[in-house]
Amino acid sequence: MPQGQTYANHRKFVPLYHFVLAPLLLMNVGYAVWCVVKDFGFDRIVYLTTAIALIIMYLFVRIFATRAQDRVIRLEERMRFQKIFPDALKPRIEEFTPSQMVGLRFASDGEVPDLARRVLEENIQDKEAIKKLIKDWRGDYDRV
Repeated sequence: MPQGQTYANHRKFVPLYHFVLAPLLLMNVGYAVWCVVKDFGFDRIVYLTTAIALIIMYLFVRIFATRAQDRVIRLEERMRFQKIFPDALKPRIEEFTPSQMVGLRFASDGEVPDLARRVLEENIQDKEAIKKLIKDWRGDYDRV
């Protein structure tokens, strides 16, 4: 099992995706631009638009995966909140925004009720700000 997760190390990087594929796609776009500038023609324009389409696809693959994961997180957190929230806080579960739930998912069961109350009372919307408030971190090792 990985070392304990914290705010500082919770981001997930996939080396082949982030550090190999991204630079290759950017180099491809750069080369396609160079080709168009050097020798303008229909085939060069097609090459450039295809290179740009690959960059767009690269970005959307990540966005779609994280959006799907966020939907699952919201469901998991609603179920967890039903189990661990005090009765007075349970009726407020539906008040949480998706971003707030994504931020709260790292809080331990013992910490989440008080932190959740604070998030609602202070209307903290930024998931990064919520994550920084967590003292007892609960790792999520199944992230996309």
